[in-house]
Amino acid sequence: MKNFLDKFFSRSKNLDHISQNLRNITLKTPANKIFEAINNFSEKSEIRYVGGCVRKVINKEIVDDIDLATNLTPHEVCEALKKKQISYYETGIEHGTVTAIIDEHKFEITSLRKDVSTDGRHAEVEFSLDWQEDASRRDFTINSIYADSDGNLFDPFDGKKDLEDGYINFIGNVEKRIQEDYLRILRYLRFFLNYSKHKHDPEIIKNIKKNIDGISSISSERLIDELKKITSSNGFLKIFKDKESLELLEIIFPQLKNIQNFKKLNSYASNNFLKIDFIFLIALLVIDGTDNADYFLYKFNISKKNQKRLKLIDLFYREKVSLNNFTEKNLNKFFYFNGRQAVIDIINFKIFNSSKLEKKLVKLLDTYKAKEIPTLPIGADLLMSKFKISEGKNLGNKLKKIEEIWVQNGFQISDKQVEQIVKS
Repeated sequence: MKNFLDKFFSRSKNLDHISQNLRNITLKTPANKIFEAINNFSEKSEIRYVGGCVRKVINKEIVDDIDLATNLTPHEVCEALKKKQISYYETGIEHGTVTAIIDEHKFEITSLRKDVSTDGRHAEVEFSLDWQEDASRRDFTINSIYADSDGNLFDPFDGKKDLEDGYINFIGNVEKRIQEDYLRILRYLRFFLNYSKHKHDPEIIKNIKKNIDGISSISSERLIDELKKITSSNGFLKIFKDKESLELLEIIFPQLKNIQNFKKLNSYASNNFLKIDFIFLIALLVIDGTDNADYFLYKFNISKKNQKRLKLIDLFYREKVSLNNFTEKNLNKFFYFNGRQAVIDIINFKIFNSSKLEKKLVKLLDTYKAKEIPTLPIGADLLMSKFKISEGKNLGNKLKKIEEIWVQNGFQISDKQVEQIVKS
């Protein structure tokens, strides 16, 4: 089997950090059980690491997901996993992907494939036994590197060398690869920002611009997922030193009106940029005092919970907001009725949009991170029993007024104040 495969792959046996770290993944995660289940399924069955996890090991990054490729069909993969009592679900079985789950670890296992037809969004695939064929359909050389459980690399397009030299090269004809799946335009940007050590190849930029309208055929889910990967990557802020990448991102996502604000961040924002979550980052990018945030939410599929979060920030900043608004007394009402996350968001939004860091805001942020939302100490039962107020609209109005005064006074209210409200 190895001699046969060596005809098609550059096989690299080594004992450097790459093979050792790949071997550690095999030994220290349940990946070894996947390898055992697939490799022992038949005489010809084989499985390898592929794509992101291999790329990240080579580049000495943290591996946060594990993708695998196999010469078994999806049906055979399911049989092999079932045989070893490994849980799985059919993630995208029509495209050959099965996700195995062991001890909360997820492993995406994809059968070798070749494209039968593509339309820029989806590919009709045929399963294959040919590793070279599978490698040839992948987008970039740095994503077509495979490795066995011992860390030996199978690298038909010299992706390891491109990664080490800082080149982002498409496999085959650039325009053809883009037209197969227009999302590759955004993937190119992400990999360029994170791994390139050179200027853009003019031919690649020319073909991207020529085909950029094809992005409109991509689903909003796929676009937002790729935007999330770009903005959460270590290379995102490099975009301001790269005119072509910034221009392309602004063409694809015209709603990112505030992206230029990230060009010069204050010290706190710079130090905490990679810690902020995606929805807050979107808020920073799209909230500009107009209906731009509403348009973004209309265009892209975001959960109702996250929509509400973004809208709260947007509504707060639709009003004229100055530094004087940011006192504990002023923010307590917002905190009580909207929750900790909401008040942290509006303070953070002000910090990230300030050219000069205001220590007052950082102190407030720490206050609300530690603060518990209090419970109104006066309830309907107390008013009904102590003041003989009957259940109904009047009772509700009294409680609402008590709550309002209690919040305004920093979550404190005296018996005298309660009595005055009840008797008024």
